[in-house]
Amino acid sequence: MGERSKILIVEDDYGIARIMRDHLDREGFHVTWASTGVEGWEDFKDDTYSLVIVDLMLPEMDGFTLCETIRLESDVPLLIVSAKNEDESKIQGLNLGADDYLTKPFSLKELTARVHSHLRRYHRYTKKHYNEQNIQYKHGLSIDFLNEAVFLNQELVNLTAKEKDILFLLAKNPFITFEKSKVYEHVWQLKNVDGNNTVTVHIKSLRQKLNDTQKQAKFIQTVWGVGYRFIGEQLG
Repeated sequence: MGERSKILIVEDDYGIARIMRDHLDREGFHVTWASTGVEGWEDFKDDTYSLVIVDLMLPEMDGFTLCETIRLESDVPLLIVSAKNEDESKIQGLNLGADDYLTKPFSLKELTARVHSHLRRYHRYTKKHYNEQNIQYKHGLSIDFLNEAVFLNQELVNLTAKEKDILFLLAKNPFITFEKSKVYEHVWQLKNVDGNNTVTVHIKSLRQKLNDTQKQAKFIQTVWGVGYRFIGEQLG
């Protein structure tokens, strides 16, 4: 028997979460349940999931923010389940990267069908893109996203955990400009405050280790007055 697909449920209603968890477990999935948005994000970072089910009305971090945060890191299918039936909520969730939207109450049969449908597409996608996890760039940079390793001219670059998180955030979303506050809130999972120089210091150290300190950036470009973006050019 093959390895069971892992599903993360982020739902603060214990009764609904228990019903979904027990049902999906009987369907053959390995299910993890988180009761807050922050707990869900921590669980997501600690393991590898094939699908995430997210409620919108969550304590500590709402479902919209959680979907946006996960999508910056991963292409895993995101299924929103919510009592909110307004088109505006659906559109906002889908625009933030969710793949589907189920309005409560829903049948377990419909939930199962949606889960299987998204998993089939995701497994085809991951199989197709598996070899792209190790990406080579001009100027000697190589990023192995699967094993979380960074090389420059075939030499391993010794990055701190936060430096690596910043680089991976930018490199997974190339040519998208991130405000300093967004980088800080995503990597540190704390609210940014005025005068916070943490991101600037880490970017400077990261550039030095990547030999990217010249005025003409090779990998990390400063967008003056806004933030940073990754401009590394892939080979092949």
